[in-house]
Amino acid sequence: MLRSSENGAGVEETFYEQVGGHETFRRLVGAFYRGVAADPVLKPMYPEEDLGPAEERLTLFLEQYWGGPGTYSEQRGHPRLRMRHMPFKVNPEARDRWLTHMREAVDALDLPPLQHETLWSYLERAAHAMVNTFEE
Repeated sequence: MLRSSENGAGVEETFYEQVGGHETFRRLVGAFYRGVAADPVLKPMYPEEDLGPAEERLTLFLEQYWGGPGTYSEQRGHPRLRMRHMPFKVNPEARDRWLTHMREAVDALDLPPLQHETLWSYLERAAHAMVNTFEE
């Protein structure tokens, strides 16, 4: 589907719009954090007892990344993902647990194959990029 830009030229829908916008990202991140809440390796990485603030941050980040509102940067500045994750021991086990919960969340969205693979591919690459130690 196309929409018009300010100068009248056609603009394709963003990925954010293609997958259903805010509601889809809210569902994705909510499902992911339900898994994190019960994970003995990941849960201790979240300083807030309630995962709500982390859930909000991830939702805003993903929405902005995929072409939605720029609220994340307005509130928090540049994402600086590696820097923000440095205080935590993100080893291959933590990465794999993160990916397990995220995979379940992505699968639960029941997206069309192209959007599913596009989203999953990004999340998988991002998770690998966050590894900052190989210590147990």
